[in-house]
Amino acid sequence: MSNSKYLKKSIWVFHLNTGSCNACDIEILDVLTPYFDAERFGVKLVTSPRHADVLLLTGPITQESLPKVIKVIEATPRPRIILALGSCAVGGGIWHDTYSTIGGVPELLKILDNLRIEVDGVYYVPGCPVRPESIIYAIALIKGLAEKKISKKVKKVAR
Repeated sequence: MSNSKYLKKSIWVFHLNTGSCNACDIEILDVLTPYFDAERFGVKLVTSPRHADVLLLTGPITQESLPKVIKVIEATPRPRIILALGSCAVGGGIWHDTYSTIGGVPELLKILDNLRIEVDGVYYVPGCPVRPESIIYAIALIKGLAEKKISKKVKKVAR
């Protein structure tokens, strides 16, 4: 069933707080504890983006953190996969139109595209804070262990 086009073995992740309130950061730690045990899927938290396969981004991307985020993404070897965790990372959350943030990962992708920095995959995990089960499901999607639960078809509702 493994049809992941990116990663077939263990996933090494680098966590980057881009302006989060720490709620999603705590949930990441929860996923790595023995209760949820993400290591059973080969997930390992690394201290350098140079060793990472997946970048875990939490929070809206602040103007202050933007240059550092770009440097981290450039330092990550390809294939580069971003896992946007939480409502703030997915679309900016309640900070989407504030002066001190650029919004979420979609706005970051536009900036990266202008700088010609390629990202090979982006997975969005909404929630405030994000649920540990959702993070594990996203990891299963990246590894090809699970299939997406949504489809592009819109069902017509009878009235």
